Amino acid sequence: MKLGAFSASLSVKYIKASKQFYETLGFHVYAGQMEKNYLIMKNGNALIGLFQGMFENNILTFNPDWNESANKVEPFDDIRDIQKHLKSKGIKIEKKVDENNSGPASFMVYDTDGNAILLDQHV
Repeated sequence: MKLGAFSASLSVKYIKASKQFYETLGFHVYAGQMEKNYLIMKNGNALIGLFQGMFENNILTFNPDWNESANKVEPFDDIRDIQKHLKSKGIKIEKKVDENNSGPASFMVYDTDGNAILLDQHV
């Protein structure tokens, strides 16, 4: 099973301060909008999303249809197939994807320590 591009989505208190901190670590703004309180920062293959006021806890994010440069990957494991596999292994799915549809969709699971993992397909 291929989960695709990985990023950490961080819930931050002050996006300007967080941006400055991650720039000091060598990241640069790759996408997002400061005025909408979110930025995607990149350093090589590493991606970090900074989100102010959008969610409480940090989230691990996978995009099965993208690489780390947000370019479409072909072939990729469709999110519905990933969901079926996880369900077959007893993993509880939050906000299940309709397995009879196609296209963009997302769902979330939690690891054994309560860490949120978002699987988010764009195409």
